[in-house]
Amino acid sequence: MKLRSFRSFFFLLEIYLSTTLGWVHSESSKSIPSDMGELQKKEFRSLEVARRKVYFVHDGLHVSCENKHCGRGSRCIVNEETQMPECQCLEACKSTYMPICGSDGKFYENHCELHRSSCLQKKKIYIVHSKDCFFKGDTCTMADYNHLKHILLDLQVQRETQHSMLDLDSSSQKHFQHFLVESLFKYLDYNSNGLLSNSELTQLMKEQSLENDFLGCSLEDLLRFDDYNNDGYLSLQEFYTTFQVVDLSLPEEQKIIVTTVTVGLSTVLTCGIQGDLRLPIIWERNGVILNFLDLEDINDFGEDDSLYITKVTTLHMGNYTCHAYGYEELYQTHILQVNVPPVIRVYPETQAQEPGFSASLKCHAEGIPTPRITWLKNGMDVEPKLSKLLSLIANGSELHINSVRYEDTGAYTCIAKNEVGVDEDISSLFIEDSARKTLANILWREEGLSVGNVFYVFSNDGITIIQPADCEIRRHIKPSEKILASYEEICPQMEGETTISCQWASAVNVRNRYVYVAQPVQSRILIIDVQTQKVQQAIGVDSLPAKLLYDKSHDQVWVLSWGDMQKSQLSLQVIPEASEGESQQHIIRVPFEGVDDFFIPPTNLIINHIRFGFLLNKSNLTVHKIDLETMMLVKTISFHNYSCIPHAMAYTHLGGYFFVQCKKNQTTPASSQVVIDSVTDTVIGTNGDIKGVPHMSPDGHFLVSTDEDNGRLHVQAITTQGEIQLLYDLQTDMHLCDLVFQPSFTESNQYYIYATSLFQTDLLFMELSTGRVDKLKNLKEPILAQDWPWDRNTRIVKDSGLFGQYLITSAKESLFLINGLQKTLRCEVSGIKRGNTVVWIGEV
Repeated sequence: MKLRSFRSFFFLLEIYLSTTLGWVHSESSKSIPSDMGELQKKEFRSLEVARRKVYFVHDGLHVSCENKHCGRGSRCIVNEETQMPECQCLEACKSTYMPICGSDGKFYENHCELHRSSCLQKKKIYIVHSKDCFFKGDTCTMADYNHLKHILLDLQVQRETQHSMLDLDSSSQKHFQHFLVESLFKYLDYNSNGLLSNSELTQLMKEQSLENDFLGCSLEDLLRFDDYNNDGYLSLQEFYTTFQVVDLSLPEEQKIIVTTVTVGLSTVLTCGIQGDLRLPIIWERNGVILNFLDLEDINDFGEDDSLYITKVTTLHMGNYTCHAYGYEELYQTHILQVNVPPVIRVYPETQAQEPGFSASLKCHAEGIPTPRITWLKNGMDVEPKLSKLLSLIANGSELHINSVRYEDTGAYTCIAKNEVGVDEDISSLFIEDSARKTLANILWREEGLSVGNVFYVFSNDGITIIQPADCEIRRHIKPSEKILASYEEICPQMEGETTISCQWASAVNVRNRYVYVAQPVQSRILIIDVQTQKVQQAIGVDSLPAKLLYDKSHDQVWVLSWGDMQKSQLSLQVIPEASEGESQQHIIRVPFEGVDDFFIPPTNLIINHIRFGFLLNKSNLTVHKIDLETMMLVKTISFHNYSCIPHAMAYTHLGGYFFVQCKKNQTTPASSQVVIDSVTDTVIGTNGDIKGVPHMSPDGHFLVSTDEDNGRLHVQAITTQGEIQLLYDLQTDMHLCDLVFQPSFTESNQYYIYATSLFQTDLLFMELSTGRVDKLKNLKEPILAQDWPWDRNTRIVKDSGLFGQYLITSAKESLFLINGLQKTLRCEVSGIKRGNTVVWIGEV
């Protein structure tokens, strides 16, 4: 027996029960099926009247259950107190014995009992389609029943000797099958009343002596299995269904349906497949069937087989297809587009300038569709055409004044608007003589430039705080300085060494309040107070902490420790409430063994909360999805079908895709990236033939993959329809190492990328919108691999946030500051040995 035949029976059985037990489809309410008996027609009409019953309340308005959707196992009633329609669990089900098994391990007499129990318990119980369970104790199995139907068709073919199924195309075969089933029905219908009865089927069995041909089945089993309306007869329509002969149609103009919904709302996708019998509808996303998945946000298919998506997010955008079960060749595509109201950020919030100097006010906006930016000054429209000194740059993202005057003082409001919303914020500008400094001037010049907008660089000689605009070292924290809480040295002298030398591995910015940095040799984390620029305390962790990551959504710092240089005792710890900076921090140990890496997606303006992360074991063909709140395992996702050992990951919220780089080793060549759909937690295939480390732009629109072996660089765009499109791929002569994105200074919602090399002294930069590539040459030798064992990025490159124009990259014994606006070298800071750990503190 084919699996399709077996599953089809169960699907069609659900349709039968939905009719006999009072679950009326929306299509069914329009007309009474012609093959119903009189008793069934009366019951149908009574159900229809009850469904359309209208209730009038005291204010003259009427309340109806017409548009109230209730799940299976419940029904709509109008509450006597509130006079509003609401769903209530069924009080009882009809005593029909059609046994099924539930996902809760219990045995139910029929579908209604299962769905009623699901409603009462307020948890999802789905049907377990198990042949052994359903047919327990029956002599006629589905395989035997399928064999019976084949014999009946073969006998009818012999009777219709003038027809042949040979050399027919698919459409001709379907037409012949339709004819064959119809002629078989007429042959069995002795009294020609259009209905097959038990007596007619029994009579044929005796006349043809077929008892021994059907194994454990008989012709009476046709009634037991396929009498969908349970009237004791088989109609021609039911007979068609028995042999899977169904006429389906889909109007040409409905083959592709575009649905647009605003984020946070719910939506319903209804399949337009039409036919003489309503077959079960199968919904798919990225080739994955949704009907059998217990999804949190796609949790009810309704009585008309519609797809309900609650609280739509950008993860849900993309294509959904539907088709009738067993008829995959006729399908409808639903393109779900998700609109997002604008979210903006301005910089600076306040600034003070002297007359004659230039001033820039920047506004970054994200949203779907792309927001349009306008500016107001003190509530009045800004008119660049009326002033030669004022200009709007990058589609209005920057308001620039060449030479400020006193009258330019004011509150400048950035307004971002698209089809579904508007957002605004104010950037204040003060024009004052330097001799008359106001509080705003002092705060901006003294605090803003000294505490924030700086790079923290960790090197052999301690901690260096660099202000990039002036290439100025603001503070140097020496290795011998003391930790405030414990009065230990920041970098204690190791036994056998004659000089003090610091060793650092990884560092993170915690909400511009603190910097957490790992000291692997000391097995501890230092916490630096950004305001005082002093090391506040040290937290002891497991041996050799090598990787830190700040989870902004939950205010946690994650710490991956190796145990030893062979990584034989890997462990994962979490420091909660990281931004509180309490003197006594407590540490949580993540309850997973064998974790040698982890991935937590970053936030952006649109996505400000991340719920799930992933744990990687680079010797297994799986990743483990965990809840970041509870730190419990949610699901294990396998890559066995792709022979992929996960090595690195990237994520976009547009369509909810995770891109996984597959590890290469001596026995396994590098393979293509694999893609996970976060809606279904399913691997949906490879990312074409693209290999290398995936890097995602901050807004989720661009994926750049770097192959360090051959220097190839692939750039892909993720559209607002959730599609992945290749923009271009470039062949470079560099062994690519680290990569960062910097927002474009000439186009809104575009980026430049900067990439370093493992061995060369050049820094590559590329404009994503054009693919134009250039290099900054001769930035000295990178750090040797043996001097930097913590990861493969022996030459890092760091950007200066959402509005910053400066970047910093390391060399063996110096640092280089890059002016990203001018694409030039700003300066070299010499004497910084092994300064490969860098954190930016400032506007993000």
